[in-house]
Amino acid sequence: MLTSSRKMKQGYRAWPIDEESTAFKEALVRTQDFGIEGRNYYAHDRNPPYWAAAEGAVDALLVRENVAKLLAEVNVRIAPAGLKLYLYDAWRPRAVQAYFHDVWMPDQVRARRPDLSESEIIVETERYWAAPTDTASHPAPHATGGAVDLTLIWDDGAPLYMGSLFDDVTELAATDRFERDEADAYSYSHDEARANRRLLYWLMVEAGFSSHPDEWWHFSYGDQMWAIDTGKPAAFYGLIEPAPSLLTAI
Repeated sequence: MLTSSRKMKQGYRAWPIDEESTAFKEALVRTQDFGIEGRNYYAHDRNPPYWAAAEGAVDALLVRENVAKLLAEVNVRIAPAGLKLYLYDAWRPRAVQAYFHDVWMPDQVRARRPDLSESEIIVETERYWAAPTDTASHPAPHATGGAVDLTLIWDDGAPLYMGSLFDDVTELAATDRFERDEADAYSYSHDEARANRRLLYWLMVEAGFSSHPDEWWHFSYGDQMWAIDTGKPAAFYGLIEPAPSLLTAI
């Protein structure tokens, strides 16, 4: 299933966006106003593997209003089990997207894989970091307010074990990474990570979100990736900028 998702998502940014949809003009809102916990991962320095705040990052976690409502519904569903969602990132400024796509990730790939050509480095980079928005018809997913990066935590704040760091942009981040273990590679850690990734995946997909096959933490609703993955004729969330009152820049 995730293999087919990888193929479908090639060229997803050419998918149509329905600008006549009522949802196209839907506002951005603060997730905290809907009872959703989180902290922007790029707006502080306790954020391995970066260990530095990204220039242009904002403290606010912003999503489209209906996305916030769907996330709140997931929280209601899992509350009896003592669980809740925790967001790492949502709407993302172009400067942050450009830094990681143009600078940080290519530098990491070059250092770790000196055998790769520049074109291969771009391919590897864009498995995890979408190119920054160049036109309104081809927005980066996080620039639409429909994409979120998140995990599950217990009600005391302890995170569920997912088998990797957030933003571990390697094969370890693949949503189905622990579905592919051979019997002799079994460990309790892998079993725990597999179970928790499955839980997060199904909670989000059943709520209407689309899953990114190469990032267990990334889900989206209403954007081009979601539309092509769910077979919709068009997305309804496009490029959006938040009202200044919603932002806290660092």
